[in-house]
Amino acid sequence: MSLTIPDFREVLARRRLLAIVRGSDANAALRTVITLANEGVRLIEVSLVTTDALQVIRDARAELGGAAVLGAGTVISAGDARAAADAGASYLVTPAVSEAVRAGRELELPVLAGALTPTEVVAALDAGAAAVKLFPASFGGAGYLRALRDPFPQVPFVPVGGVGAAEARDYLAAGALAVGVGSPLVGDAARGGSLDELARRIAAFLTALDLREAQ
Repeated sequence: MSLTIPDFREVLARRRLLAIVRGSDANAALRTVITLANEGVRLIEVSLVTTDALQVIRDARAELGGAAVLGAGTVISAGDARAAADAGASYLVTPAVSEAVRAGRELELPVLAGALTPTEVVAALDAGAAAVKLFPASFGGAGYLRALRDPFPQVPFVPVGGVGAAEARDYLAAGALAVGVGSPLVGDAARGGSLDELARRIAAFLTALDLREAQ
């Protein structure tokens, strides 16, 4: 699925929940992605720290087709960006402002670029980021997001890092376009943990955030 920057922002605004998959078992990671999509979470990032992450993205694209919007996370270098694009990622997520942000734009892939300080937010936008991943969001919580939105009212922020259901509600109420959630949602599923437990966490998350219709 090819996405423009406006497309990507619209998907973030509509879905509001970005699931982050990272794990040490490629097969488990793939099963996790498929379970997330089948249970209603259709905006999914596969971190490149996951074992065989690029193959996981390829296999998930083949299995799910257009049923999920799949991206690559922990993209740091231009080489990472090119490899993720070749694997079929529809967007890139970086932990910081790095060469991967400009590389993503050259590849015509929207980039959710990691930033924490006002200076980094400006740098991310200058580099061509489609949205700003506020990371680690737990550093300042929803109050910090509100403070950032005073000078940056139009910036699409996506808090990531230490975001459970309660925190997610607070961030969305504070004006976040979406939230990125890893361990509180995915748990140990991508390392071989129970998919039944994953499905229960998904249901609880969607209910807590009132996102069932949006998904």
